[in-house]
Amino acid sequence: MKSDIPLSCNTCVTFKISQLRALHNGELDFIEREKGCSFFKKGQTLLVEGSRNNGVYCIHKGKVKITRMGPEGKEQIIRFGKEGDLIGYRSLLSGEPVSASVYAMEETHACFLPKHVLFHFIQSNPAFTLDLMKLACKDLGDAGKIITNLAQKSVRERLAEVLLIIYNTFGEDEEGCLNVTITREEIANMVGTATETVIRLLSEFKDDHLIENKGRKIKLLNRRELAHIGNVYDY
Repeated sequence: MKSDIPLSCNTCVTFKISQLRALHNGELDFIEREKGCSFFKKGQTLLVEGSRNNGVYCIHKGKVKITRMGPEGKEQIIRFGKEGDLIGYRSLLSGEPVSASVYAMEETHACFLPKHVLFHFIQSNPAFTLDLMKLACKDLGDAGKIITNLAQKSVRERLAEVLLIIYNTFGEDEEGCLNVTITREEIANMVGTATETVIRLLSEFKDDHLIENKGRKIKLLNRRELAHIGNVYDY
């Protein structure tokens, strides 16, 4: 499996869509000398909440979920990560412990960039620094939306929005279904409700011809109406 990991960032398709795309050839050579690449099986941990990390992961291939532990010991999925995403940068920049755990949702290849590499690029490449600032602002805005949604939206509204978030993050597979293997429990975790409630609401969405179940996968039939239900005005 490790042979699937590209030896060079210059030939990595994922690199072209990552936050590292602003780096120059000489800087890529620096990454090549310093990075390490790892393979994670489904369910394995990339980062642990509360720990200290000394670098960031760039997801080459695969999908991850980012979770935070609640006061009652229940995990809450706060967002997902996919190919090209930088994972763990916020706590590295702030000097704080890792604020969330990261788990592989499927077989995942990720390249690890040590802290000194990231800080070198921040200091020497303004375009990269600006992209990282934009990413931080986006993540902060998304976190604010999660807080607002949990406080003000109904479970039905939150579920509709979560389905659209999953769609916008991972897209569709060749059958038009959400291009990620995600359980009803994980959806309920992100919505912030019981699994039984999500199963009931998904059945209602199916009866209303908003979604279609294909085995364990979900196909969104009417994204516009889901956006209306979820009060997602920027969809």
